[in-house]
This record gives sequence, structure tokens and C-alpha cells, in this order.
Amino acid sequence: MKTWAEIMEIQPLAGKIITNSMKKDRISHAYLIHGERGTGKEAIALQLAKSLFCVHKDGVEPCQTCHACKRIESGNHPDVHWIEPEGQSIKKEQIDNLQKEFMYSGVESNRKVYIIKAADTLTLNAANRILKFLEEPSKETTAIMLTENSQSIIPTIRSRCQILDLRPLNPAHFQKQLLDSGISIENASLYSALTNNFDEAMHFDEDEWFRQARKLMIQLIEMLATDPGNVYLFIHNKWLPHFKERSEQEHGLDLLLLAFKDILMSHIDYEDAIVVFDKASNELENLVMAFSQEKVLSILHAILEAKQKLKQNVHPTLVMEQLTLQIQR
Repeated sequence: MKTWAEIMEIQPLAGKIITNSMKKDRISHAYLIHGERGTGKEAIALQLAKSLFCVHKDGVEPCQTCHACKRIESGNHPDVHWIEPEGQSIKKEQIDNLQKEFMYSGVESNRKVYIIKAADTLTLNAANRILKFLEEPSKETTAIMLTENSQSIIPTIRSRCQILDLRPLNPAHFQKQLLDSGISIENASLYSALTNNFDEAMHFDEDEWFRQARKLMIQLIEMLATDPGNVYLFIHNKWLPHFKERSEQEHGLDLLLLAFKDILMSHIDYEDAIVVFDKASNELENLVMAFSQEKVLSILHAILEAKQKLKQNVHPTLVMEQLTLQIQR
């Protein structure tokens, strides 16, 4: 999404609110943009920053070609500051460094923009530091906070921001994008169930790590069905060494969730919703026989709990051990 017109096709309400504010010269001092992964949070933040700094914009549309637009796009503009988690959270020291930057005038103007990715990961001390910025807004400063979980933002911050809730993307529209890019219909269905981000979906299609992750997920489910005694060995020798990073662990649980949803959809004869397995395969039929509908529902609940524990920074080894124990009960 490179223009406000494109953004408004995907997120009409958020796009209209921001462009109307720019036309009236009433840009908020702070925005909290909430939406699922891939719904356009970063694209909106980038576009707003460009509109604020572009010297050749046409109405509200930045030119995309001037020095300011290009540096914002590459993340190198001296007056546009990006903050993202170091490890699992955004720490007080990161906000202290941002405050030091804001003690000085802008390098090229008095305007400054700071964009906080995954704002829900702010530690309490870091959140309180940000709150001081928001309590004493400068007309020339714009804060843009991005989150997938606005309810995890402390109320005192939320009350000082204009909140923009992004709507989920249309899966059919996204699948068509993927199909038009040459991705098979089977893979397009899976990728659109995993992400709303086009670049991430294209990466899945080319990534050997993802192909292996998909194989391991199938192997784990088959082992749970036919050879439960060796599941722990499989988890420690195969699963955990492959799913090392936090994002990889989340993808692994997402794949498991979708696979068990497939088994449930097969139970209720809703084959159009199957995205992981071949709809006509013996493999899926065998898993339907191995896992009753009631059992699948309890497994789906257990996977959702495991996903929540990962977000709470529970050790991934413990998360997977507890999950497989719950599935085997």
C-alpha cells in the first residue's frame, strides 16, 4: 500500500479519518493503531510519516520520490524514530534513549515522529515513560503506536491516543492476490489462513524452513495418533530444534491449530474449509478416525492456551511438553 487511495481500499475508515485530519490540519499528537498481523499497521504509519515530511506532496499524497520519502521508506530519516521490542519487550532504556533524542530540535525541521511497533510489549516502566510524552504533547510531535492487542495497553495511554481499529482483511481478496502471483490454490488457502501479509505469504512459498515446519507438524499429529509413546522424544529431537525463535514457535502452533481445525471440518463434512490436508486423502480420514470431534475441540482449546502462554513468555519447551500432555489425556 503506497498511496492513501490504496490504504482506503483496504482500511477505508482508518484511511478516511487520517486524511480528513490532514486536510483540516488537525493531526492527532498520538495514534494507537490496532489490528491483526498484516492488516496494514506499518503501511499506515509509514504513509502518515511521509505525508508529514514530504515537500512535494499532492494534497495529502506524499510524492514517494523526494529525499524525505525515500529515507522514511528505508528507515533512515533522522526525525522519524522506530522502536521495536528488544527480545520479548520494549524496555525503559529504549524509551530513555528516545527522550534524549527529543531533547534536541529536529534535524531538518521542528517536527518529529516516533513509531512504536508491538506497543503491547512495553514494560510497565517503559509505558510510564511514554505516558510523559503523551501528557505533554508538542504540536510538532506525532506518536504512532502499533499493536495486535490494544487491551494490553495501559488505560492511561489509550485514553490519550486516537484509536484506529483496523478491520480484518478479506480472505477471498487476499487469496486472489496470491493466486495472481502464481501460488497454487492449495498453498494460497493455507497462507491466507496463516497471515494477511502478502510479503510474508510469498516468503512462506519460497522458504525451505517453512516446508520443513509443515512436514514436522504433520509428523507430530500422526505420531500423536499412532505412536504417542515417542512424542516427547520427537518434541525434543525434532520439533524444538526447528522452532527456535519466538516467531517460529508461533508459526508452529498456528500450523497445529489449522491442522486440527481441518480434522474438525472433516468431522462435520465442511470440506471447503480444509487448508492443510488434501481433502480426499487417506491421511485426513485416518486422523478423523483417531481423534473424535469432542477430542479435537479440547485439543484446539489446548493449542490456544499454548499460544497464550508463549505470549506470556513461558519457556517454549514447557509449553510444548504441557501441550502434548494435554493432547494425550
